[in-house]
Amino acid sequence: MRLLLDTHAWLWRLLDPGRLSADAEEAIGDRDSELFLSPISTWETLILARKGRLSLQPSAGEWVLDALRRSATSAAPFNHGIALRSEALAGFASEDPADRVIVATALEHDLTLVSADRAMRAFEPVATLW
Repeated sequence: MRLLLDTHAWLWRLLDPGRLSADAEEAIGDRDSELFLSPISTWETLILARKGRLSLQPSAGEWVLDALRRSATSAAPFNHGIALRSEALAGFASEDPADRVIVATALEHDLTLVSADRAMRAFEPVATLW
């Protein structure tokens, strides 16, 4: 299975695995699963740290670089198609730019999105898992 981890799913996997659902944990842990992370999740993580909503040591940048190495994810390429698609998600309830890019990334690369986010899971064009 080709999985795109939503930002919180990636962070929870690394910082608080008990917050993952059993299905998400099983799919992520499956040796046959390919794990992807959007660069927007890196950006979103750094913003959360800058705003004090997440404490990452020794620094946010160093933590993210180490986490990217440890998490065995591949970068889901960001491209113009994703940018265009993120603004054309008719019926998607979220106006959060990061959420829109993540959903567009899943659609563009035909990935199953691992997310607890209800708006993402309710958006029928995207395959989700939680």
